[in-house]
Amino acid sequence: MSLTILLVDDHPIVRAGCQRLLAEAALGRVVEAEDVDSALALWRGERPDVVVLDLNLPGEGGGMAVLRTMRAEDPAIPVLIFSMHEDPAVAARALKAGARGYVTKNDAPDSLATAIGNVLAGRVHLDHALARELALMSLAPTDDPLAALTQREREILALVGRGLTTTAIGDRLGISQKTVANACTQIKDKLGADSARALIRIAIEHGLAD
Repeated sequence: MSLTILLVDDHPIVRAGCQRLLAEAALGRVVEAEDVDSALALWRGERPDVVVLDLNLPGEGGGMAVLRTMRAEDPAIPVLIFSMHEDPAVAARALKAGARGYVTKNDAPDSLATAIGNVLAGRVHLDHALARELALMSLAPTDDPLAALTQREREILALVGRGLTTTAIGDRLGISQKTVANACTQIKDKLGADSARALIRIAIEHGLAD
């Protein structure tokens, strides 16, 4: 029986590469979407057997919103996250929201087809390194370094954790992109973070991105 695979990614080159990999694996028909709205429209129209979903998508709420909507409409649908983020905190957030597996774009090319097969079989797919990091993260002690942040900085950190760009955050909060960028710099200084990726992790670990 031929499968229908919904591939959701906003980069045409990535989609083309995935199409080639999945064609070589002969898994079935692939339909493509590039943003939140087209993903949900194709999902409702095609009712695919499995969804391969990027988290960084144009549209309200990004890939996490797509995942939550799909899971609300069909809790049994296997959704595989295919992401640039290698941070285990990002993977943990996606799994908590109902994803069945997590593959990074730096993984070996054949891992995508393997992961699709695993989630279709009802198994959770994680590579060994990521699974180990998730286990270690769950055992690590946590504290709350966020007391130094203002309410506005907490709001910005929460939106960073949800994957929004500085432009999107500015539009959401009614402030300029420069103000957002300056606030992110201040947040990094207060939290000892050295990158946007570190801010995303902090936001997720402290529940601000839910």
